[in-house]
Amino acid sequence: MDITDLQYGTLVRGHNVDTTANRERQRQRRLVKLVVLLGIPLLWFWYRELSGDPVRPGLPSIIRNSPELTLLVVLLVMMGALALLPYLGAGRSPHTLLRASDSKIRLADVVGAEATRREAIDTLNLFLNHQTFADELGGSPRRGVLFEGAPGTGKTYLAKALAAEAGVPFLFVSASEFQSMFFGQTNRKLRTFFKAMRKAARAEGGAIGFIEEFDAIGGSRSGMSSNSSREGSVGIVNELLVQMQSFDLPTGWQKTKSKMIDRINALLPEDRAISRSKPTTANVLLIAATNRAADLDPALLRPGRFDRVIHFDLPPHSDRVDIANYYLDRKSHTETVTGQFIADVSGGYSPVRIERLLDEALIIALRHGRRAMTADDIVEAQLITEVGLAHEVGYHPDERNRVAIHEAGHALTAALFGREIRIASILRRGAALGLVSHADADEKYLRTPSEASDLIVIALAGRAAEAQELGEASSGIASDLAVATTVAAQLVGQLGAGDSLISLEAAMMPGAGNLVAKVLADDVSRARVNSILDSAADRAACMVLEYRDALMSIARALLESDELTGAAVHRIVSENAHSAAA
Repeated sequence: MDITDLQYGTLVRGHNVDTTANRERQRQRRLVKLVVLLGIPLLWFWYRELSGDPVRPGLPSIIRNSPELTLLVVLLVMMGALALLPYLGAGRSPHTLLRASDSKIRLADVVGAEATRREAIDTLNLFLNHQTFADELGGSPRRGVLFEGAPGTGKTYLAKALAAEAGVPFLFVSASEFQSMFFGQTNRKLRTFFKAMRKAARAEGGAIGFIEEFDAIGGSRSGMSSNSSREGSVGIVNELLVQMQSFDLPTGWQKTKSKMIDRINALLPEDRAISRSKPTTANVLLIAATNRAADLDPALLRPGRFDRVIHFDLPPHSDRVDIANYYLDRKSHTETVTGQFIADVSGGYSPVRIERLLDEALIIALRHGRRAMTADDIVEAQLITEVGLAHEVGYHPDERNRVAIHEAGHALTAALFGREIRIASILRRGAALGLVSHADADEKYLRTPSEASDLIVIALAGRAAEAQELGEASSGIASDLAVATTVAAQLVGQLGAGDSLISLEAAMMPGAGNLVAKVLADDVSRARVNSILDSAADRAACMVLEYRDALMSIARALLESDELTGAAVHRIVSENAHSAAA
């Protein structure tokens, strides 16, 4: 094929692909070898049969005529096998070999993250057409690709789709499976795994290896002492570095043939020496997946090892629409459930979390005797997966009233600040006695100091509502204060909202393990955090007082029905706000 036929993001298939052509040549060679290997013994058996001296299978006569000797031989073989079996299996590669027919995943099933998908397909095209790429352009295809991203973002999913589309052996292994109780066997397993990839690639035109949770064996060697054992992190990473350069190693037969040629050449004059054949490079693509790329040893990421790092980010809104529509085509739902709706409520979700959300919604639908999920089921499923199941606590009447007023304070201020409220509840979920679930009305990646200050006000509004209506706040404000303090510390320590633009996140302060601790350990920054919290508390108190009618209307509605939808909260706030304005 012409190398210009390769188009970015489009997978090239067909018999003119280098990998397919190599696979066909290897198949024909195996057939010839099989004919030769079987033909010679068959000719021998045929000759013996015609000569009147046929070959009779069976045990040697010395064993057939001596049962005691037979028993002894069997016992010795069994004892030897039991003694050697653990050691023979200890160094075997722990991979699982998958064929294209073993996987139902194809590239058409990979939705969302189109740029990542195109980059992976481009890598696969170069792998499939490695010889053309080298002959026509003089380039070297990628040998290692690192998939890096948060858990559940589709790293393993895309790797399996690529292997299925390539039609080559797919050697899957988890990095932890390389660990062994026997000294030196971890490195041996790594060598065996790479040897298996080279063997599969030479036999079938190419092979793809995939190592899950790669950081378990590829962690940085920095900080390791010089006398670390060979079995430690240093030894394992060193072995990986060596094996990443092993794709052009000769096979066992090539080594034997080279030794024979060397011995013959030792007897021949230099001008008559037989030339040694050069070993061919195995067409191997190694894919490693990790969610901790920063912890990997830098030597693994240099060119010639993992040539390309492909990032898997959490899907943005447009990708979540595609992902949701993909799953909705396979799951029963009503017309109220759309890809747009799911994308709106699933900000920050990975593809796996979106699928899990829909499955939980189906379970809720079944619980209510329905065969299709609704939008309300999606909201309930989201609360269950994020917070926990709702259940009655059996509040004392005074406590129930206090919780309703507290959550009404959060709901009121969230609505006034234009936040999208999903639900307000006084039912217990997990450790929370009540909650108000809210998010940005539009998906955003940046937050201004003003918006962060609004979040602090929302967090402190429950305290303000309790103090206004009941005289003092209860212990229920503990988590609210923690949230407010964290956001305020971020403003001061990260975003320059204090008296200095110095980032305390970047400052190395002994004894301070996190940002909040760093900020509170600095007297000036601590005073600034106090000032931010005091200002937010005053704003919260003013808001719950100004909109007291809306506050109490929300609290009464919660006492009546335990839970309110976001639409109900916004309606109450809107009606009372208009009344207050009039």
